[in-house]
Amino acid sequence: MLENISVEEFTSPSPLSVEPRAGVQEARKIMQDNGVRHIVVLDKGDIVGILSSRDLKFMDIIDEKWSNLLVEDVMVREPFIVDPSTKLEDVAFEMSSKKIGSAVVYSEASNFLGIFTTTDALNALIEIARGDLDK
Repeated sequence: MLENISVEEFTSPSPLSVEPRAGVQEARKIMQDNGVRHIVVLDKGDIVGILSSRDLKFMDIIDEKWSNLLVEDVMVREPFIVDPSTKLEDVAFEMSSKKIGSAVVYSEASNFLGIFTTTDALNALIEIARGDLDK
């Protein structure tokens, strides 16, 4: 059953993005206003990073003056990027084995951009365990 489930089925679409030269306060506001914990960093349409609320919380701890930093100073560079058709189990395995908290799901062909997080993986696990997925 799992072999037929793509990561796209459990991916949260994410039309939100921020530029690397944006201030971290701007990024934090976008994330708070939209109730998201991850945001893709785009530079001229190319994915160059990802920023999470965890990254921002970490900066709160280590540097009180972090608010003057730019997104590019804090973002995770070279995020884990997968095609929407990638098998859910392959993405979950890679995230687990490398201790990655999220994957950017992107297809230039379908112009799809989303983020698959550990929370999305748990939601998938719940549906699979309950047998809620279409057979």
